[in-house]
Amino acid sequence: MHVRRARHEDLEAVGELTVAAYEKFLDGPDDPYADQLRNAEARFLEAELWVVVGEDDREVLGSVTISPEGSPWREIGMAGEGEFRMLAVAPEAQGRGVGSALVRFCLDRFREVGCTAVVLSSLAEMHAAHRVYEGLGFERLSERDWEPYPGILLIAYRKDLAA
Repeated sequence: MHVRRARHEDLEAVGELTVAAYEKFLDGPDDPYADQLRNAEARFLEAELWVVVGEDDREVLGSVTISPEGSPWREIGMAGEGEFRMLAVAPEAQGRGVGSALVRFCLDRFREVGCTAVVLSSLAEMHAAHRVYEGLGFERLSERDWEPYPGILLIAYRKDLAA
């Protein structure tokens, strides 16, 4: 498996695997957030969409959206901080290191462009994701926790890249 920039032909697979990865956190199939998760084309056009693919370079196993400064996909990042979101791993690929590979890629990408830290928001219930983030050195940043909608708590994490 390897990480590469998403291609137009990946977008449908990215949208569907993102919805599948987040499915247990949605309020059923009519949850409006499912449409946003499925809309990989918007992330492709307005941010940086990256994928982990299998050895055949076609099977999409996971994806992440890098939200550079100025991107409408940015939520909590401040000047000099990298931010990523919508990290998703296909259910059949979970537990194979895909999520960790995507996070490591994000850290490397942000170092390359001179960011001093990386931030992200995650649903409070996404415990498996939190273990990955914490295992890679992210720390809770509770002062940036927020609610995009009443009753939906997103908790913040940050990793300093200067160390």
